[in-house]
Amino acid sequence: MQMTGKGFMRAVVLAAIIGGVGAARVDAAGCTVSATSVLFGAYNVFTTAPTDTLGTITYNCNGGAKNVLITITAGQAGTVAPRTLGSALDRLSYNLYRDSARASVWGNTASQALVVGDPPNNTNVTVTMFGRIPAGQDVRAGTYSDNVSVVVNY
Repeated sequence: MQMTGKGFMRAVVLAAIIGGVGAARVDAAGCTVSATSVLFGAYNVFTTAPTDTLGTITYNCNGGAKNVLITITAGQAGTVAPRTLGSALDRLSYNLYRDSARASVWGNTASQALVVGDPPNNTNVTVTMFGRIPAGQDVRAGTYSDNVSVVVNY
């Protein structure tokens, strides 16, 4: 069957209309994230035990988000080996971990990420950050801080 210019256009329009019937709307992939501060409290330079604390990250992704990884930036140290809390005069080494044994550093690369995979659709999920300041650091009294960002990759 040979179609003229008009016939061909009608066939294309009809095919486009038929193809659109019953099509579902697909939203673009997206996630939101929030976190609590990781507060260590007072660090005692004379104790032999590390100073541990916890924080939380809450994420929520829609059904389009797949292969989700959550990373945490290095902060002022520029590295996660280790991160540093800073004051006007000193630096205090610390780190954030994905596990309660504090063996897996939660960093800014895929190998240091929390692997979520395909998250539940439109559901808040809260995960724990495990913080640790190693013992034996001789620093002056003062206020020490760092700023890191939580990044959801999908």
